[in-house]
Amino acid sequence: MNILDYWQAIITQNEEKLKTFFTEDAVIRWLCTNEQFTASEYITANCKYPGNWIGEIERVEENGSKTVIAGAVQSTDGSIKCHVVSFIKLKDDKVCEMDEYWADDGKAPQWRKELGLGRPIKGENI
Repeated sequence: MNILDYWQAIITQNEEKLKTFFTEDAVIRWLCTNEQFTASEYITANCKYPGNWIGEIERVEENGSKTVIAGAVQSTDGSIKCHVVSFIKLKDDKVCEMDEYWADDGKAPQWRKELGLGRPIKGENI
């Protein structure tokens, strides 16, 4: 599977292209919201998600039939910014199982700031 092509299809909400990346019996889980999808349901959820999106892959780890993608995604109007980590299992070079963790980007909590813990990774704290 070409990770860059897959990512581009996700970000651009390209339903026809996305269909080519999954096995018929694929199982996709969004663990943060306790949802499980078939490939068809996942593609619909992704492609019908309101708004337009941009994003970048920040890291890819591949080990045989398993791939981990970490990326940053935001709406084109800048109102939503989040990070996603996808744990992908491949069968015949297609996604047969995927666990995704989506997290909204946000500011460090005040209590950590008051204790002087941590520092921004890049730029200012969001």
